[in-house]
Amino acid sequence: MKEKLVVIGAGMASGRLLEHLFEIAPDRFEVTLFNAEPRGNYNRLMLSPVLSGEKTYEQIVTHDDDWYAAHAVDCRFGESIVKIDRSNRIVFSNHGGVPYNKLVIATGSAPFIIPVAGKELPGVVTYRDLEDTNAMIEAGVAGQNAVVIGGGLLGLEAAAGMAARGAKVTVIHLMGHLMERQLDPSAGYLLQRDLEKRGITVHCKGATKAILGKERVEAVLLDDGTIYPADLVCMAVGIRPETRIATDARLEVNRGIVVDDAMRTSDPNIFSLGECVEHDSQLFGLVAPLYDQAKILAKTLLGEEAVFRPVQTATKLKVTGCDLFSAGDFADAPDREDIVFRDPGRGQYKRIVLKDDRIIGVVMYGDTADGNWFYGLMKDQTDVSEMRDTLIFGPAFQGGQKLDPMAAVAALPPEAEICGCNGVCKGKIVDAVLGGATTLDLVRAQTKASSSCGTCTGLVEQVMKATLGDGFVMAKPQGMCKCTDHSHEDVRRLIKAMGLKSIPAVQQELGWTSVGGCYSCRPALNYYLLAEWPLEYKDDRQSRFVNERNHANIQKDGTYSVVPRMWGGVTTPAELRAIADAAEKYNVPMVKVTGGQRIDLLGVRKEDLPQMWADLNEAGLVSGHAYSKGLRTVKTCVGAQFCRFGTQDSTGLGIRLEKLLWGSWTPHKVKLGISGCPRNCAEATCKDVGVICVDSGYQISVAGAAGMELKETEHLASTASEDEAVEIITAFVQLYREHARYLDRPYKWVAKAGLDWVKAQVVDDLENRKALVERFEISQSVYRTDPWAEHAAPDERAKWAPLADLTLEAAE
Repeated sequence: MKEKLVVIGAGMASGRLLEHLFEIAPDRFEVTLFNAEPRGNYNRLMLSPVLSGEKTYEQIVTHDDDWYAAHAVDCRFGESIVKIDRSNRIVFSNHGGVPYNKLVIATGSAPFIIPVAGKELPGVVTYRDLEDTNAMIEAGVAGQNAVVIGGGLLGLEAAAGMAARGAKVTVIHLMGHLMERQLDPSAGYLLQRDLEKRGITVHCKGATKAILGKERVEAVLLDDGTIYPADLVCMAVGIRPETRIATDARLEVNRGIVVDDAMRTSDPNIFSLGECVEHDSQLFGLVAPLYDQAKILAKTLLGEEAVFRPVQTATKLKVTGCDLFSAGDFADAPDREDIVFRDPGRGQYKRIVLKDDRIIGVVMYGDTADGNWFYGLMKDQTDVSEMRDTLIFGPAFQGGQKLDPMAAVAALPPEAEICGCNGVCKGKIVDAVLGGATTLDLVRAQTKASSSCGTCTGLVEQVMKATLGDGFVMAKPQGMCKCTDHSHEDVRRLIKAMGLKSIPAVQQELGWTSVGGCYSCRPALNYYLLAEWPLEYKDDRQSRFVNERNHANIQKDGTYSVVPRMWGGVTTPAELRAIADAAEKYNVPMVKVTGGQRIDLLGVRKEDLPQMWADLNEAGLVSGHAYSKGLRTVKTCVGAQFCRFGTQDSTGLGIRLEKLLWGSWTPHKVKLGISGCPRNCAEATCKDVGVICVDSGYQISVAGAAGMELKETEHLASTASEDEAVEIITAFVQLYREHARYLDRPYKWVAKAGLDWVKAQVVDDLENRKALVERFEISQSVYRTDPWAEHAAPDERAKWAPLADLTLEAAE
């Protein structure tokens, strides 16, 4: 029989504990996981990029629903524990009781609220979880005043995130310099200077007297009489272990839940780990010792002998682009010596604190590449007298001569810690590389090294280089074009986070090197702005490819092809006559049926396009958008209406989808196929979106390809309802519009995003699905127009012929 293990709290510490248990003994425990938050484990270290708009919540999820399901975890998310019955070994939530053989308390910490008048006003928030982050995102909009009380790491992350969204941010800090626990005054000054360059006001030695406001927060009053206006106040002054449930259960609690070396509480069947525990009178706030606790507790639960011995940890921080590193004790004392390096022009500062020729403290700002090397010397208590003269310059300059920088990495022992956030040593990375993990992404997936804050990425790559030699190629950041080093993904995030609503604004704020951009970036920027701000951004015609500007496909002889839309491949005699008349009237050299069940008029002269469109419009024909980065065709079979094998009205569904989706701009062309039965005459299994009709309803699949690459679609959802099928497909298209890189077909985007994530957004999360559909409809209300009708108007025809194709080449 499996032991019943109940875990209270689904944070990073308990998440790592479950990983160890499932890796070592996957069938040992029947796990029930409670969490007061309505979600599972996510990387709280990455909440600041979510706040700034650089990442989404989905990108920081550590354990998704599929992970919990794969390990048969009974997830009780959104349920708070109200009582622990130690005598009968039952925990009670607000939904009932669950028995346990062993219980783990991992309730983390709670934010400290300073006891000042006005602390309860609406608009006063803390910064600990996703709810806090979302509250700041909603309240800290561009142009508003935000005050952050607390100049520690959390406070500065909150300040940087809201500033990135356009808020006017002031940081109030009680001490004389920022982050006084991690930085000395000199490094704290450099940090303050860099934050102020980014538009953040910093007020040190500021004591908050009151938060002012009537119905909601309006300002913050300091003891010295200074008043800062505030639409939002974020308190980030510290945390306290969350021990209430343990106190109520009469476990031993001091500042935290008291545990022994095996992470066992005063009850032999109850264990604890994380920010809520106290071990040898010590509390823990950094993630590295929490992960060590998880490793020890996993062994304890499995009956092995294990002892938790906290080690001194280094702090690697990254606040709004500022690199910092600190470790050890850097306070002034008579028996200590300092070695200091300063480069004010580059904003670099390094301070090594020595006692008896051994490093006892390190503070670095600006250039932290050698931080782990110094930390290793400090942890091993290495005598540095022989390298004293060159010590401050790092491992590349020892013994009086410059050494190969890789030599220091190669010389690190296997137990040397590389990733402090996840407690990953060099040996584990080397084993993964030798086992086939030859890219950074694979190393991250197998070891978790550099998957949290990312500051150790360079060191991880150096370990890979030292292991693989010339076989390792260090990945270089790839900009979206020659005009910028920003990637497509960065640009999309920053457009949203910074509220950029024009191409000049993007290029100015993000530092484009080429005035006006180029034929590669301008179409992408035009699309990203259109997709993000459909009601505010006006499509820039000159930032489109020549085909999209002329609403027809240019051919190699300079003529164009015109493809009228045939909804679902269905036409009428009147439409066919209109097409035939147009072909004769304008001397079209070739009339061809396309693979998408339409008719293509090839060889049309540019000056004839407006009049031909006018003639076709009179017959009710509209643009087929055969030239666009948008919906191209919806291929159908006749389905149940005529075919003896048909199970559903595939033709009707295809026409419905095409009329719904037509005119929508997307990162690349989109093609649909709707087959009325599994015989698949419409070739639905190689389309961007495919539907196979069956007796029970509709099988929806996505991410197929049948061009330069051949790929079968992947199953997205099954439904008995045509309405739900339409809703799922619309939500999928909108998700693609919002997240894909420009010129990535859906199959490339799904491969990057992950089909599981896509399913979670458009199939499982019903509220999110409806929100996606609503955003699609908003965009369609602006852009679903027929360009042929617009340019076929009499006042437009006269200026069409001499119109030059400016700026962009036909780069398709």
